[in-house]
Amino acid sequence: MTQATKTILRPLHDRVLVKRLAAQDEKHGSLIIPDTAKEKPQEGQVIAVGPGRVTDDGTKLPPALKQGDRILFGKYSGSEVTLDGEEFLVMKEDDVLGVVGA
Repeated sequence: MTQATKTILRPLHDRVLVKRLAAQDEKHGSLIIPDTAKEKPQEGQVIAVGPGRVTDDGTKLPPALKQGDRILFGKYSGSEVTLDGEEFLVMKEDDVLGVVGA
């Protein structure tokens, strides 16, 4: 009996694990843009959140984001990681520009 294992990544400190949301296809006339030339979407969903940041004086600041939040982030934010064949981003909470629909 084989059982699929799911790799779980628990972000540390003020980092979040984000799954990019699929880009909406846009048509501009009859122009076809190849996938390699398309920009990656800058919108994603928070999959996991770290416990929060600890300041220099030892005070723990709780995270402002929560699991399930839909966020916007900078173009070059985060580090790409692949877990079980899926691509994710690990980024600091400071790299998040805002929460969509909040």
